[in-house]
Amino acid sequence: MKQIEVQILQQSYLLSCPEGHESRLLEAVERVDTAMTRIRDAGKVRSRERIAVLAALNLAFDIADRDATALAAAPAPQATPTHASGPASQPLEASTDTQRLQSLVQRLDEALGDDGRLL
Repeated sequence: MKQIEVQILQQSYLLSCPEGHESRLLEAVERVDTAMTRIRDAGKVRSRERIAVLAALNLAFDIADRDATALAAAPAPQATPTHASGPASQPLEASTDTQRLQSLVQRLDEALGDDGRLL
């Protein structure tokens, strides 16, 4: 794993990143920094922790909204055979989203350190 130093809301973080995924991580950092900066600049929230939570919720909502729009635009799925392996009630997209969310939470935990605080 490669280590990349980034700045989010004018604070440095050292993040681990798989080789070849540096540009994706930097794009994500830019999105988070932009979201947090907008919230801070609105002047209603001062705590870094609250700013981070609001930014995360806004970004998660945007992702969910985008996914719902894409799902609504997709053609209707074919009936799932009853002999298919795995739970038929859980679409592939949901398990992929869960894996992505777990990965993001792990990265956030690593960035925040052991005490889980942004400050």
